[in-house]
Amino acid sequence: MLDKPAPQSAVRASGPLAGIRIVEFAGIGPGPFACMMLADMGAEVITLDRVGAGKNLKSVATRGRKVVELDLKDKAAIAQVLDLLANADALIEGFRPGVMERLGLGPDVVLARNPKLVYGRMTGWGQEGPLANAAGHDINYISITGALAAIGTKEKPVPPLNLVGDFGGGALYLVVGVLAALLEASKSGKGQVVDTAMCDGAASLMSMFYDLAASGRWVEGRDQNFLDGGAHFYGVYECACGHFVSIGSIEPQFYALLRKHAGLTDAEFDAQMDRKAWPALKEKLTEIFKSKTREEWCKIMEGTDICFAPILTMAEAPKHPHMAARKVFVERHGVTQPAPAPRFSRTPSAIREPVKAELGDVLSAWKR
Repeated sequence: MLDKPAPQSAVRASGPLAGIRIVEFAGIGPGPFACMMLADMGAEVITLDRVGAGKNLKSVATRGRKVVELDLKDKAAIAQVLDLLANADALIEGFRPGVMERLGLGPDVVLARNPKLVYGRMTGWGQEGPLANAAGHDINYISITGALAAIGTKEKPVPPLNLVGDFGGGALYLVVGVLAALLEASKSGKGQVVDTAMCDGAASLMSMFYDLAASGRWVEGRDQNFLDGGAHFYGVYECACGHFVSIGSIEPQFYALLRKHAGLTDAEFDAQMDRKAWPALKEKLTEIFKSKTREEWCKIMEGTDICFAPILTMAEAPKHPHMAARKVFVERHGVTQPAPAPRFSRTPSAIREPVKAELGDVLSAWKR
């Protein structure tokens, strides 16, 4: 059964960020996702959107907001926004470099009004550099970091959805940066600009692989290393039913269990870390996994220390016993969606319904 939170906009914020005020300039992708996380954790997020935008208040990425529509080309509206920012803890925007400055809402202007404000900026290429003003998407930002070149089949790179750039290297680094700057501001009394670029974050996520390459444990190319599908003991296998399973039996004791439960008695499998042996061992393991259905392999391997899991679709994932027991997914407005993460023992996060609001009302509330 999916947990069904009551769709009440008046639910009092209970998360660790309750009392924190954030102004979000509406955008797409990583910015809204970051603000969704912050709202789930209790922050009061005011989203400023263009007149007539008609934001879908049932959207997953919109949850927890107060949405205000206004014309940022109107000088009177800009004056009100500056008044709002004077009482905010943080600002989050995802425009191209220079847009906020042209609107009269650049860091110099805003920080002069509110020296303690944390000014979060989310872009693909960053605020500076040869590509700073060029258009791009997740796939482009991760292309110049080494990440995309390392993911995929031997024949070509495969986009890992937009998880690495938009959300991993973008939204999560924005959240960490804003929270770190808020913590520092609480001590110094001074805000600062947080320049979050997806190319920076994606490169940072590759840190371990640059380290492995430097030590000679990682080679260029795909499907040749122990974490990119090259090794027989760490990869994806098709079953007799057409579904797939994953194994990650890296450590010797886990590999021994894999051999035991999969019946890998052939002495060739002794050469676990011999790169030259991997292709042949993968072929043998491919045939073995095709001998049973995914359900049959789950009965044999799931819950053991083999490091095994069935590969589930988005429709299947919420029904998995582990995910259901932890209530990882909830249902809201008839849409199954991930519950807030991470989990806090004393100040739990919660999904709050977004509402439309008037800027004047928010200003009055924040000035109290």
